[in-house]
Amino acid sequence: MKEATVREMIAADTDAVADVHSKAFPRQSSSLEWIECNFKAYPRIQYFVLECENRLVGFIEWIQKSGFRKEVVLELEQIAVLPDYQAKGYGRLLIERSLPFVRHQLESRGASLKNILVTTRTDNSAQKLYASSLGAEVETTIKNLYSADEVVMIARNIDRLGVEKRG
Repeated sequence: MKEATVREMIAADTDAVADVHSKAFPRQSSSLEWIECNFKAYPRIQYFVLECENRLVGFIEWIQKSGFRKEVVLELEQIAVLPDYQAKGYGRLLIERSLPFVRHQLESRGASLKNILVTTRTDNSAQKLYASSLGAEVETTIKNLYSADEVVMIARNIDRLGVEKRG
């Protein structure tokens, strides 16, 4: 793996994130509009980007579910890395380096992380990444939800994660 940086997304990153999104999620349309509207929903939605070799090559999107609560259920809604950077550990890097920032933001308002929710296609090999990096386990399968069957994965016992708290 080449040296990489994970940092919070800024508005100037929008076009590059939309480009990664369009390549990673070809069944979705209007990538730029999707990224722009979600980016504006901070702090409910938080984006982080991956830079490698002086270019933006990936992103992760975390969403707080069901209102601002004291104990937060956080969804890893989307994670994507350009094809040339896939299967090289960059997805894990995005998760492990962005989650402490999210935790810090939650703690700054007196909240803590309770669970992490992930939904993905049943045929998505990223399930292994979510299991190994977050401890997420499949809770259920929902038939024909988006483009195929989806699994709902939940990571519980978040304090046991190997992800260091920031601060």
